[in-house]
Amino acid sequence: MTTIGFCSTSTPITAISPKRFERAKAFLKNKGIRLVAGSLSGKRDYYRSGSILDRANEVNQLIHNDEVDIIMATIGGTNTNAVLPYLDYEYLNQHPKTIVGYSDATALLLAVRTQAPNCRTLYGPALVASLGEWPPFVNESWTNFEKIIRTRPGEAVTVRAPEYWDDEAINWNDFERPKKQRPNQWHAIGETRLSGRLIGGNLNTIYGILASKYFPKLTFGDLLFIEDAEKDAATVEKNFAMIRDAGAFDKVRGVILGKHALFDDLGTQRRPIDILLEVLNNQRLSIIYDYDSCHTTPMMTTPLGARAVIDAEKCTASFSDF
Repeated sequence: MTTIGFCSTSTPITAISPKRFERAKAFLKNKGIRLVAGSLSGKRDYYRSGSILDRANEVNQLIHNDEVDIIMATIGGTNTNAVLPYLDYEYLNQHPKTIVGYSDATALLLAVRTQAPNCRTLYGPALVASLGEWPPFVNESWTNFEKIIRTRPGEAVTVRAPEYWDDEAINWNDFERPKKQRPNQWHAIGETRLSGRLIGGNLNTIYGILASKYFPKLTFGDLLFIEDAEKDAATVEKNFAMIRDAGAFDKVRGVILGKHALFDDLGTQRRPIDILLEVLNNQRLSIIYDYDSCHTTPMMTTPLGARAVIDAEKCTASFSDF
């Protein structure tokens, strides 16, 4: 039986959204998953689940619990980067686990990627945010995640983009109406098939660790994976320019850009890809965009640090060496 321990390194979502929290736990238990609650479950310290040291301690308790196979974030937030110096990476690297989450959990994922490289780090579902979703979306996200975690070391796996997607901000606690099922398709500028080591995550979170030891060193041949959500055009331009000014676009072979959930174009009619192209200013760089490992639903799970082959025409992603 797989055991998932869950933690809230930023937003206290288990206290804020108890209905969705209970629905997520019931979903996983129905899948035969054993759950271990983090020590801050149900607790709240205003904008966060606890103090910096309390949040770090919650993660460390799960790191030291040898019955836990997977440490899963409950949701994202803003300030996971505050806990990073206090985590027991040495023990974690000697007793590796799978770490999974998205959004602000990017800080935890990349810190583990750099400091405890024996672990698997998956940009994938968060307990409350993703697995508290309603069918059919939650089933699609789970099926994809399960396929990734069942892939053994040394094996390769290929997953396909969901046939439909949506980003409506409804049905969080109670069911209001079925979400739309928008037809899905990835797009490309330059090469339609990109391969390389895939690394990255939520761009708005990356700026909190970009100049630190917790952000991986990029090398030519890498694929930079970035996604954001609920941002406006001005913020997106700032974030793309930040990663450009850090030299990231000069060091990688291509960019994998996730769909942007609930994007506010501020009346410009510009899409995130349009803003990225302006920031790049004719720099030749292949981009595959509208990738589904992001804040939209269903969510594909992406192993960070894996060798990836992303095919925009076939809408498939193959992963190995993770």
